[in-house]
Amino acid sequence: MTPEPRPVSAWSRRLADLLDSTQATDRAGAPLALDDAFRAAQRLILNVRSGARKAMVIGNGGSAAIASHLQTDLAHSLGVRALVFTEPSTLTAQTNDFGYEHAYRNLTLLWAEPGDLLAAISSSGRSPNILHACAAGRAKGTSLVTFSGFQPDNPLRALGDLNFHVASTEYGEVESAHAVLLHHLTDQVLASLRMEALP
Repeated sequence: MTPEPRPVSAWSRRLADLLDSTQATDRAGAPLALDDAFRAAQRLILNVRSGARKAMVIGNGGSAAIASHLQTDLAHSLGVRALVFTEPSTLTAQTNDFGYEHAYRNLTLLWAEPGDLLAAISSSGRSPNILHACAAGRAKGTSLVTFSGFQPDNPLRALGDLNFHVASTEYGEVESAHAVLLHHLTDQVLASLRMEALP
């Protein structure tokens, strides 16, 4: 028997509930009010922009698509120097020679400088290549913001200066929530920049 499809209204209510229940923590694992965490993330982006530093964004699969979208918004809308590490020939050379678990790590070590920002997106929060890249970013003196889901004790959530966690074990739900949360983040930075530009 084929199960009845979930109505769109039920799906949208579920997504709204996940967004409302998103949790934020700091580097010590202490809880942060969600709006305070977003304001802190906005400051990190503005600091990178004003200091002529750069943002690097990493993810796998659907999270890689979200990372590319975030990179576009950072560069195109906010004027932040931003890059992703998913150019096919570079990524496949890294994975062929060093293994996929080290691909983002090696590229992070190549590009990262003190004062840069690394944003790591992973639904499970357990992808080895993401975790290795975060460690490399730390070693190079970057700030780190993470977006994860699935289990609340996933290792990625313990690594960032700011960590955003969506309490679902469904990839589609976590990825959709991450996309909305990141749009909110960049929209708020854009609003701040527009306010600064007013006479």
